Amino acid sequence: MSHIKVLLVEDDPDWIKAMTAYLNKEEDLLVVGAAEGATEALQLAGTLEFDVALLDIQLSGSRLDGIQLAIEMQDIHPAKLIMLTSLSDEAVMTQAFTAGAINYIQKANFKELPHAIRSAHRNPAAMEALLKELSRLKREEQLNVLTAAEREVFELIEEGYTQPQIEKKLFKAESTLKNQVNKMLKKLGVRSSKEAVAKVKRKGL
Repeated sequence: MSHIKVLLVEDDPDWIKAMTAYLNKEEDLLVVGAAEGATEALQLAGTLEFDVALLDIQLSGSRLDGIQLAIEMQDIHPAKLIMLTSLSDEAVMTQAFTAGAINYIQKANFKELPHAIRSAHRNPAAMEALLKELSRLKREEQLNVLTAAEREVFELIEEGYTQPQIEKKLFKAESTLKNQVNKMLKKLGVRSSKEAVAKVKRKGL
């Protein structure tokens, strides 16, 4: 039987030890790695083969550090993400799904994890469709403050075009383009084009 490979990200070593033992009792599950912080998790994401990651939302004493980690991990490794928490705040749940988590489970309900891991790995299509739509809505929510011309400029910046290339492509004068970029940055609440792209990519989180 092939195993569903699991990565644990949790800053409590006792929890890691207990969950590793608990999950490894399941014939089809195998914990292949564990990280106690975001930096270690990102390193493992780049080197380890795993199917599902269990991420603690409250890493390293920061209330929602796991949310940011979820976003960054997906850029490195396309695994399914399940968020673990002791919080039951609906706003936190929404942020977890916005960050790309496919499920959200309170630690007290850890007995649900084997089933949740299997479901995330084998039957993700419906949830992935919902997450894709949520991601689209969050993007639109941020970009709808821009005019059509500003959005066109933003999307070219997002694609990697330089300012001189955009001037040439859109037949804009340098002063006109600079004015549109400055207005775009102000509306998005950032100081540079790079920050604007990063903020939209984070879906406003």
